[in-house]
Amino acid sequence: MDNTYEINNCGVVLLAAGSSSRLGSPKQLLRYKGKSFLQNMVSAATGTNLSPIIVVLGAHADSLRDEIGGNNVHIVFNQLWEEGIASSIRCGIQALEKINPICDGVILMVCDQPYITTALLSDLVGVQGKTGRPIVAAYYSSIAGTPALFHKKFFQALLSLKGDKGAGKILQQQADKVATISFPMGAFDVDTIENYEKIEAG
Repeated sequence: MDNTYEINNCGVVLLAAGSSSRLGSPKQLLRYKGKSFLQNMVSAATGTNLSPIIVVLGAHADSLRDEIGGNNVHIVFNQLWEEGIASSIRCGIQALEKINPICDGVILMVCDQPYITTALLSDLVGVQGKTGRPIVAAYYSSIAGTPALFHKKFFQALLSLKGDKGAGKILQQQADKVATISFPMGAFDVDTIENYEKIEAG
């Protein structure tokens, strides 16, 4: 069927280049379950056995690099990180295409959703295989959001993003092509110390 998309080589791009300006310190280094947010997200990604795993760093890159271990993780530096998240998405997709030219899918994920698990990321891949949809996204707070899986059909659209707007624009514009996975805890992201204290307490 023309409307069915197959993904055989899916990579992961973890967007971790932001400066955490609202928080006042790198949110990637906040601790949760004995590890930093960044370490937890890298662990969730590597647990899927997808390849390549790409971590996009920008602000605080020197202090964050030491948090990332494992031979299966590629670190790339986004020189344009001050532009906003779109620059990191572009940087990640460019790296993905360079490292593994046969990649036909990518999961985009961020550092400040601490409840992301390997199982959730694997479910994105599983639902894509079952539905054949070119996009599968987590669903929370009545919207589709990250983490989200995109077929290579949308790589050019991702590479065209600008400013501080992420892939949400594509998810909205292509709503009829999106399958979703319920992820209520995805609504908990950490932008302020108050957000973090709720997660610590919870």
